[in-house]
Amino acid sequence: MRAWLHLLAVIAGLFPALAFGQPSELVARLSTERVDITTAFVGESILVFGSTEQPLGPGGDEVIVMARGASGPFVVRRKVSVLGLWLNGPSARFEEVPVFYAIAGTRPPWQLLPEQLRQEQGIGIDSIPLQFTGARGPGFRRALVELKRNSRLWQEDPSPIEIAGSRLFNFRLSLPATVQPGQYAVQVLLIRARRIVATEELSFLVERSGSAAEIAKVAQGQPVIYALLCILAAAFAGWAGSVIFRRG
Repeated sequence: MRAWLHLLAVIAGLFPALAFGQPSELVARLSTERVDITTAFVGESILVFGSTEQPLGPGGDEVIVMARGASGPFVVRRKVSVLGLWLNGPSARFEEVPVFYAIAGTRPPWQLLPEQLRQEQGIGIDSIPLQFTGARGPGFRRALVELKRNSRLWQEDPSPIEIAGSRLFNFRLSLPATVQPGQYAVQVLLIRARRIVATEELSFLVERSGSAAEIAKVAQGQPVIYALLCILAAAFAGWAGSVIFRRG
């Protein structure tokens, strides 16, 4: 209820064009444009909300929300058994792998758009272009998708987009605790008759703050000191645990 009150209050201030008889087919916003990663960070959710000119739902307009982080290389290795030991075997290097990808719709995206358009626009996990070098075989792509899904860094239809009053919509974008710092893009697509008729481009920043930022700075700038501190911290934790259990 609080989310919808917030939504209505913000929308009231977002639509000056309506007062002048110039309605927008699609307007969307985020509840926040910055997420801070602290040492106590366990994940976050961002509310994506907005309004459409035409009614939403079956027989009317539809909405797709797609969020994506920066892309970078990712290596998938196959483990092989050698004399009872599991060693690294063949590997495939994917060049452009999104660090985060999430998509949801008022209905599943593959029901809303033609397959060719989905593939061209990268709408859906199965349409992410994943070119790789090294070992060949579909098993490496499947392994990559499974790894990303299991870590919740790739999400498809994690929860449906909610509709209220036929023209208002909202969706909670869930960020896991392992989300990486960086700039994230959010696209809100308005679908009509299996075509994209309007798009809103939004973004938010994920950034470390407080002691988490200081730790990251040391780890990147002085890796040797960081490693020594980790060793000392682990040794102290082991010693403290042995003392506590000895007394018990």
